[in-house]
Amino acid sequence: MNNTKVMGEALEFCPLSPERWQDLESLFGKSGACGGCWCMWYRLKRSEFEQNKGEGNKKLMKQIVESGEIPGILAYLDGKAVGWCSVAPRTQFPALERSRILKRIDDKPVWSIVCFYIAQDYRKKGLTGKLLNYVIEYCSKQGATIIEAYPSDSPKKDLPDVFAWTGFASTFFKAGFKESARRSETRPLLRYEIKK
Repeated sequence: MNNTKVMGEALEFCPLSPERWQDLESLFGKSGACGGCWCMWYRLKRSEFEQNKGEGNKKLMKQIVESGEIPGILAYLDGKAVGWCSVAPRTQFPALERSRILKRIDDKPVWSIVCFYIAQDYRKKGLTGKLLNYVIEYCSKQGATIIEAYPSDSPKKDLPDVFAWTGFASTFFKAGFKESARRSETRPLLRYEIKK
């Protein structure tokens, strides 16, 4: 079966809401996506993240979802969650502000894409690009004018999946993102401007 073609025809995207929480649990599995993160890395201080690793981070993410805040987008194939993108206003990710590499470049309000997680059987099939295109559309509908991303731009062609969680710069460039700053050789700050 050619999953790429199937994905092109049958993919659906949905904001993570309380009624979809079990889909995120199923996608992330016992490891909470990666090492008990539950996509809380950029939302907490490092000490808090380490303290909460695993069940604590899961509870914190569930609280965010139950509060009515949308912390990201799920991708579905045939009703099964197969992908995730964490996206929200940059203010929801205080760890970005503390980062020497990813700190703000100006005071414009932006939305930030901080993480992708793709189920193992669906990696390297173009799903991240399709999910990214939907995320751009979603942010635009929420009133965003600038979307930021902080992907890997490593010269290594076979970067292990565990290091690919911010996405690859090439995927963002294909979607129309442009480099706005680079304080690290392998981690550019990219922006997509939404024309209103």
